[in-house]
Amino acid sequence: MSSKGIQLIVGLGNPGAEYEHTRHNAGVWFIQDIAHRFHATLRYESKFLGFHALVDINGCKIHLLFPTTYMNHSGQSVKLLANYYKILPANILVAHDEIDLPVASIRLKFDGGDGGHNGLKDIMRHLNSKQFYRLRIGIGRPLHSAEVHDYVLSPPKKTELIEIQESLVAVESILSLLIAGEFAKAMQKLHSA
Repeated sequence: MSSKGIQLIVGLGNPGAEYEHTRHNAGVWFIQDIAHRFHATLRYESKFLGFHALVDINGCKIHLLFPTTYMNHSGQSVKLLANYYKILPANILVAHDEIDLPVASIRLKFDGGDGGHNGLKDIMRHLNSKQFYRLRIGIGRPLHSAEVHDYVLSPPKKTELIEIQESLVAVESILSLLIAGEFAKAMQKLHSA
């Protein structure tokens, strides 16, 4: 397997039916979409503390992971799988909800801080690195900062959900570029859409 492209896509969220449709699970929606598109089933694997699937995209085996450790402890799960398959941080893409982007706006980013996102913070701590890719899925921001917690843990409006789903489908068109390690092209295509 090529070592220059993405080998592991992590979808951040919280486990359980009560969180399934909340904004905080936007990253999980992304990997569920990929699994569905490539006819794979995310199955719980206790050794990774999460749901895992292997998909074949353009002849490359790509790991999908949904940590079930709850958002604040996502790093445990990511580290277990990355260590097991010897995947470097630079070959990991973490899909997560982003309150600093408008609803359905998607941005691809490498490196940087956690932006106050506890899932990213824990992944950085466990990987001992910030050098991984992030797929930032815009969910918008509530009017008052005191409402952020309730906002991310509530479902988006129906119109917002449709917009987010459509934007995630658009991201699937750059998967082959991400896997080939053509990140500049992927960013250009995604950010100009």
